[in-house]
Amino acid sequence: MEHFGFLPMIVLVGVFLTGSVYSRSPAVVNVGAIFTQNSVIGRAAKVAMEAAVSDVNADPTILKGTKLRFITDDANCSVFLGSVGAFRLLEKGVVAIIGPQSSAIAHMISEIANGLQVPLVSYAATDPTLSALQFPFFLRNTQSDAFQMAAMADLIDFYEWKEVIAIFVDDDYGRNGISALDDELHKRALKIAQKLPLAIQFDLDNITDMLNKSRLLGPRVYVVHVGPDPKMRLFTIAQKLQMMTSNYVWLATDWLSVTLDSFSPMTESSLQILQGVVGLRQHTPESIRKRAFVSRWGKMLDEGLASSELNTYGLNAYDTVWAVAHSIDNFVKEHRNITFSFNDKLLKMNPSKIQLNKLKVFDGGSILLEKLLETSFTGLSGQVQFNQDRNIVSGGYDVINIDQMAVHMVGYWSNSSGFSVLPPENIKSEENSYSHLHQKLNMVTWPGGSMERPRGWEIADNERPLRIGVPNRASFVEFATKLHNNLNMQGYCIDLFIEARKLVPYDVPYRFEPFGDGHSNPNYDNLVKMVADEVSKNI
Repeated sequence: MEHFGFLPMIVLVGVFLTGSVYSRSPAVVNVGAIFTQNSVIGRAAKVAMEAAVSDVNADPTILKGTKLRFITDDANCSVFLGSVGAFRLLEKGVVAIIGPQSSAIAHMISEIANGLQVPLVSYAATDPTLSALQFPFFLRNTQSDAFQMAAMADLIDFYEWKEVIAIFVDDDYGRNGISALDDELHKRALKIAQKLPLAIQFDLDNITDMLNKSRLLGPRVYVVHVGPDPKMRLFTIAQKLQMMTSNYVWLATDWLSVTLDSFSPMTESSLQILQGVVGLRQHTPESIRKRAFVSRWGKMLDEGLASSELNTYGLNAYDTVWAVAHSIDNFVKEHRNITFSFNDKLLKMNPSKIQLNKLKVFDGGSILLEKLLETSFTGLSGQVQFNQDRNIVSGGYDVINIDQMAVHMVGYWSNSSGFSVLPPENIKSEENSYSHLHQKLNMVTWPGGSMERPRGWEIADNERPLRIGVPNRASFVEFATKLHNNLNMQGYCIDLFIEARKLVPYDVPYRFEPFGDGHSNPNYDNLVKMVADEVSKNI
């Protein structure tokens, strides 16, 4: 996920070299980290990775005789500073990079990683355009938003809504995530009626203007895809605008669950604002190891060693360190020597403080990448294993609902079984069936405290009435014809429509739009095509 409350983190794993070639296992492997220290995700990831490095160094079965050394650099949520920090650590002989958290930073550093053949493993950059084809040295130990948006589209389809309004932060993470949602909705004959981007540094006025404009539209189902926001600014404004009522639906991607988990327990006022919101959380199976680590985290909080509650990205960060450590261990066992070569083009560059002419290509980068792709172990977050696209093999998502100032689990989603009240790991393979008949979630409490599924749309106000194309014929005028000197229509078909409208239990503003000149019969095929294409200028 992105600006979640984690720090855009780049962890660099390297070795101190006394020469360019080793004849035996290195004594020290430098593990560097670049991240935004004052962020939701970063605060948890830093502590989790430090714990992982400590555990690796204390484990006699891995990297025997070699110690991991942890080095940090602050990216401050900046692509520029993150890139500079990466270069600083790459000068020290880095053999792998863990991170970053931010998709924008990941795009930049992936190019650098390609050039120097250094594997880049991110635990939090979810932008689906970070592809294996463009960035062959990029791996993702977290679920891509391509996967999350399939879950979100299924959720929208499950409740039978047809159109949504998407609110997102206007950066690589937000734009590309919503683009993936658009694609998934299109597969289900659904659509995004309006896309509402927010500036990266959005304020309350931005949110107010955007939400006020959205109320002129018909859909009342909102999908919110922004970064972690402990102040819950968007929902605070929505409540003030009376948009957290039973007429509205609010769906959130996993930024919300990360925020809630990181600041648990949330204040009562924050949870009151979120009444009825439904969100997704990356699923992590329960295990003895996970429970032990959660207990250990609680002790670190009590001792002041951690400043944030544990969230799913913290679990991912911990497992990522272990994945890199296992791969380096396997590499050293087979090859021992870790060598770097100078790039002729970099050698020709004028020296600078960053010393670009001293950067070296990791000779064993492709081999270490292969070792990473062979990773397979059970970590705190579940099975750590990469698929052919170099994304983690997903364990699915939890579906959560905020009600009565508490977070409730209403079910789970996986790409093999869809929605279920059982965790994905508890569903037998023969029971997997991806059809509406087998989908199930527990009861949801919607905004306003309603237990009834919201309709998800409202008839637009009188400024945007329902516009009805009516053939303005020269014959059979008793069925429909335009009155002289105005746009009013009359006839048998018009009378039927008016009577049928009386049966609808809510007001439907409408306006008849004559189609044709009244002197010759209009072409019905053209009229139907214009309706299908939503073209109105000629009606």
